[in-house]
Amino acid sequence: MLRSELIVKLAEENPDLRPEDLEKVVSVILDEIADALSRGDRVELRGFGAFSVRQRKARTGRNPRTGETVQVEAKSVPFFRPGKELRARVNGGEDPESR
Repeated sequence: MLRSELIVKLAEENPDLRPEDLEKVVSVILDEIADALSRGDRVELRGFGAFSVRQRKARTGRNPRTGETVQVEAKSVPFFRPGKELRARVNGGEDPESR
């Protein structure tokens, strides 16, 4: 789903709100999540999941086009862990981790 599709869906479900206002709300939420992750904070949305930042160590990689060895620097990457309710919805009502 694209951001624009999300805004359209929210507008359909909330006809009393203007699409421009919904666009601002979606932007603020996503910006706040990104800002928190850039500070190294964890963002948890109960029933949906948690966003966090993981550190990747420096390593030796390979350029797939040339086969040349290259050094890849250490970096931070965003990570998402789905919540129990989201996993259950995606798997037809059953949480695969509870087996």
